[in-house]
Amino acid sequence: MSLADLTLAQWRSFDLPTARRVAQKAASLVSGRVTLVETTEHLGAPLHRVRIERHGQEFALIPGGPVSLGFDLDNWQPTLEQTADYAESMEQGFGYGPDVRAHLAQVLSPRRSVNLATVLMAVEDENLTERPADMPAVLAARGLRMPSSDEWEHACGAGADTLFRWGNDCPLDRIPYGDGTGPHNQLNAFGLHIAYDTYRTELTSDTTAVHGGDGGESVCGGYGHMLGWLPLATANRNPSMVEFVYGPDGEDLCEDFSTRPVLML
Repeated sequence: MSLADLTLAQWRSFDLPTARRVAQKAASLVSGRVTLVETTEHLGAPLHRVRIERHGQEFALIPGGPVSLGFDLDNWQPTLEQTADYAESMEQGFGYGPDVRAHLAQVLSPRRSVNLATVLMAVEDENLTERPADMPAVLAARGLRMPSSDEWEHACGAGADTLFRWGNDCPLDRIPYGDGTGPHNQLNAFGLHIAYDTYRTELTSDTTAVHGGDGGESVCGGYGHMLGWLPLATANRNPSMVEFVYGPDGEDLCEDFSTRPVLML
């Protein structure tokens, strides 16, 4: 079996020695070296994390296969605190609808099933060095590519169907920017440092979405705490930021955006 065909379900079934053998095979395919194989707890079951270093850059193994992406609004109920916090944002003129559910319908990707290849994805996003349209060629020269939007979302959520990669709740007494104790500071289930800073704006090969942040827009006074955290939601495509990034105002600001390179197996 090609490692690219490895599914998340198969990966979860492996014991640690098997995971180590897979990690070594992946590293050999990309002329890299294994720097970490460990087991963590995710969604009530063990999940192995693999980290491979190549040319000074660290990548995490992202098992693919058939996966579910997007957020199921029909099966989600906001807490009273989330509802009240959004109502305060509406009073300040922020938000895309009369309630938080209507707002989420405007910014989150829909629930869907996709089939993804297993890849290695950079643990850290990196700043763009050229305009977005020129970055595929820049990365290709290093044997890399930009992730697809689906790959980014899967890598972030790691199979979780919650609003954020860590669950449905977020601290409502503060915003994530400048908060060193919140859940966004932790590595995700696959070992990625992802959806961690609302000032970051990660681009993929999909020009209809950006991920991981909104360039700091949500830090504006009066925006509210719930809306302050939502740019970090796994399925948030940040549509207002998309308009800026791919419009005339953002075309010369490549250094303010980032991407998370993918290494194919």
